[in-house]
This record gives sequence, C-alpha cells and structure tokens, in this order.
Amino acid sequence: MAFSAAGNSGPLADINVTPLVDVMLVLLIIFIVTAPMVSMPIPVNLPRPTTVVPPTAPPPPIELRVDASNQVSWNGQMVAVSSLQQRMQDAAQANTGNVPELRIATDPNAEYDVMAKVLAAANNAHMEKIAFVNP
Repeated sequence: MAFSAAGNSGPLADINVTPLVDVMLVLLIIFIVTAPMVSMPIPVNLPRPTTVVPPTAPPPPIELRVDASNQVSWNGQMVAVSSLQQRMQDAAQANTGNVPELRIATDPNAEYDVMAKVLAAANNAHMEKIAFVNP
C-alpha cells in the first residue's frame, strides 16, 4: 500500500491491483480443478430411439343443429332427440381412441330443454370434444 509523504498532497496515481490478483487466483484455482473433469469422458446412457406411430387423421366432425322449431339435425338430416345418444355412442365406438368433434349450432329461439337433452346425450355417450358454433 502506498503512503503519501507529509509534504506532498497531490493525487495518488497508483492502481490497487490486490483485488485483481485475488480474482485471477480464484479463477486459476477453478480452472485447475475443472480442467481434468472436462478432459475425461463421462459415460451417458442415452435412450434408444423408438418407432413412432404417426397419428391417424381425425374423423370428420358431427354437425348438430337445433333450429327454432326445436328440431335437431345430424349432419343435415333430421333426427329425434331420443335417438341422439345411441348415434353418438355409435360414432364414438366407430372411432376408438379418436372421438369425433361434436359441433353444436343453436337457433336463439330454440328452447333450452332441447339443448339440455342434447348435452345430456353427449355426456352420456362420452363425447369429449364439444364445440358451440354460431349458426
């Protein structure tokens, strides 16, 4: 450490290199410790690639429409509300593992009771993908 003389009160122009030396010694120790680890190979057991089955194309969606006169149409064909659950179960079983999407469009003037029956039939038939669309 540099001390100034009693008669000299000018600025001190020496750089304190002690922190720089400390940092350099710590880095040197770190590199000495880690260098042997980098040069030695580490065995790693990687998983083997497996054959991936490409996903099948999803089945076409089922278009359900409830009109103002409370009539239900299945892809454009008029059906009875009582037969909806059986038709949905047949569609779900025909496409095991890939249940078709059920798209429901409802007229604003349709009764809620019919819509509730349609949703209950979809729930009982285990339809997993249900979408509500604008008519």
